Amino acid sequence: MIKFTIITLFREAIEPYLKTSMMWKAVDKGLAEFDFVNLRDFGLGPHKSVDDTPYGGGDGMLLRCEPVFAAIESIKAKDPEAKVILPTPVGEIWQQKMAKAMASGEFEKIYYQNHSIEPAQALVSSSNFSNSFHYIILCPHYEGYDERILSIVDYKISLGKYVLTGGELPALIIIDSVVRLIPGVLGGEKSAEIESFSEGDNLEYPQYTRPEEFRGMKVPEILLSGNHGEIAKWREEHSGTAE
Repeated sequence: MIKFTIITLFREAIEPYLKTSMMWKAVDKGLAEFDFVNLRDFGLGPHKSVDDTPYGGGDGMLLRCEPVFAAIESIKAKDPEAKVILPTPVGEIWQQKMAKAMASGEFEKIYYQNHSIEPAQALVSSSNFSNSFHYIILCPHYEGYDERILSIVDYKISLGKYVLTGGELPALIIIDSVVRLIPGVLGGEKSAEIESFSEGDNLEYPQYTRPEEFRGMKVPEILLSGNHGEIAKWREEHSGTAE
């Protein structure tokens, strides 16, 4: 089972999605668990402040160390093995192979190989799903975060070369891309094996369903032929590679 604990100021922005579709199915089957920690609960002073102005001047506000450390440490007090993920522009670009590795319990291996660092602990085989993996996702907000927060982060993840208002959307993207790959979550046994990026930069072949013709656009005849060998050949020819 994979557990995600999300540290956020805006639980209401995340929770509805995690209670629908495949995410709900994963929880219902006992394959995934989602928990929330309100960063404001660890805020400072009567107003539970979690941010402050940056030293050296500049616009915006930064998340302070104290509430972030306190929130993470409260989770680790119950599960010291939990790993902390921070969505940040300075992180490793998130890819399908990383999602697969996290779903199989081999994420530490992939991540540290990319950084030429030896992982701190032995890894669990990808075939062993009886073990639990716990990831804490810290959702930054405002202008950014105090740089010292990185000292308590295990994995820095970037969704691409753009900036969002907060870490809630990246958290959902990471969770969704991982949970759907856990065996038993998707409907078909091989659903995740033939889709785009299942093998590096591959792009899945075009697919069609009923009706056979729609507004002058027809389903390729080969897909209606019943000739599985020729269909497989057509699909291979029409698969692509991401640029």
